[in-house]
Amino acid sequence: MKIVVDAMGGDHAPAVVVDGAVQAARDLDLAIILVGRQEAVQPELAKHDTSGLTISLQHASQVIEMDEHPAAAVKAKKDSSMVVAMEYVKRGDADAFFTAGNSGGALAAALFRLGRIRGIKRPAISTIFPSQTPQGYCFILDIGANADCKPEYLVQFAHMGSIYAERVLGVSSPRVAIVSNGEEEGKGNQLVQEAAPILRASKLNFVGNAEGRDIPAGTADVVVTDGFTGNVIIKLAEGVSRLLLDVLKEEITSTNLSKMGALLAKPAFDKVKSRLDYREYGGAPLLGVDGPVIIGHRRSDARAIRNGIRVAAQTVENGVVDAIVQGMT
Repeated sequence: MKIVVDAMGGDHAPAVVVDGAVQAARDLDLAIILVGRQEAVQPELAKHDTSGLTISLQHASQVIEMDEHPAAAVKAKKDSSMVVAMEYVKRGDADAFFTAGNSGGALAAALFRLGRIRGIKRPAISTIFPSQTPQGYCFILDIGANADCKPEYLVQFAHMGSIYAERVLGVSSPRVAIVSNGEEEGKGNQLVQEAAPILRASKLNFVGNAEGRDIPAGTADVVVTDGFTGNVIIKLAEGVSRLLLDVLKEEITSTNLSKMGALLAKPAFDKVKSRLDYREYGGAPLLGVDGPVIIGHRRSDARAIRNGIRVAAQTVENGVVDAIVQGMT
């Protein structure tokens, strides 16, 4: 399997991208195509032992920066690492694409180069979110592709999310909920009130509204919302989890007694940290475009890059795109 990687994407590219890509090639037995400025990527690649690994480098002279307007940059920078890498998937020369770069740019490049799956009105960016479900997480979408949505978009998000949860996460008959400001039927804004009855009448395992507190509580396996709300949810959760870990670290190092207790509890603390660490989840699948596209966090380190590439491989292995295509026909 070949995964094409935007080597210039992310705050710490290309060093951590190359490092993570080498880890993925070694650990997951994947062929990796790195796309980026050769003069920047080649020296980083030379720092690693790549003997026995299938890693190639494709030069691309331009980079879509984080602060650029996504659509305009994709149109203007045809030799950018992101656009050139996406072309590999379009031609069938790579099975999936991964970037930790400009998420709007990745969305625009995917739409311009791969297009939407027939019948899909809007693609959605999705992510795994820690929760108390049996599998330890739920699946949320949209988290940023569509700030404003129509009811039919949310219904399609629910269908795509259910397919991903079944195919990749191994959840049988995933429970679907819609984010609202109240769990009672009839609560929510106009979008929720119009989308909920459609979801309820569908063949999905729709369990109703989910308040913010219900998401980590594990009341649903797939949670749908508009991209504005979804992005606020995950960014708030990221900040709260970082705060909790910082406060915990501060308190357990405040006295000698607490330090001794922390040593005994270290294995449990490590497990908690791992469950809350975005790096373990790797990347966010862009569902609804006609090819596997995974978007990583801009602050990704090598471990997050490695796991993002793993998510790309899992998306291919489990035939997610084909399943969505079949589901829309």
